[in-house]
Amino acid sequence: MQKVLPFLWFDGCAEEAAEFYAGTFDGCRVVDITRYGEGGPAPAGSVLTVSFEIQGQPFVGLNGGPHYQFTPAISFLVHCETQDEIDRYWARLADGGQPMQCGWISDRFGVTWQIVPRALQGMLSSADKAASARAMGAMMQMVKMDLPALQRAFEGH
Repeated sequence: MQKVLPFLWFDGCAEEAAEFYAGTFDGCRVVDITRYGEGGPAPAGSVLTVSFEIQGQPFVGLNGGPHYQFTPAISFLVHCETQDEIDRYWARLADGGQPMQCGWISDRFGVTWQIVPRALQGMLSSADKAASARAMGAMMQMVKMDLPALQRAFEGH
């Protein structure tokens, strides 16, 4: 068991969110569901927590009520190898979600994701400072990441 894992506070939709992620990410599965018992703050039998994994990373979703909301101050980075992969995750998370800048998107549950090409890190940390600056400039103009456009900017085309 991992010592540190994301614990996400939902307002009654933890199971729905886990099922949504299972349909979005390869290698995602619901592991366990815990239900409220008698005397809890929610009806007995309703979902308390949902344990799920996304590509081996465990998460717990709690149906904690309306007291707290997600913000982009915490997000989950998804490294993508291809533009097709970027497009697939983006389309799914944008369904009911809110696109932001630079590959960030808040899904229908308010959880923020960064859908980013893995190659971007190498571009931004390149010893070629002019190429890095071009890639950064291109990225700052994007909402959804466009890997071919980033590569063209990095290469100076």
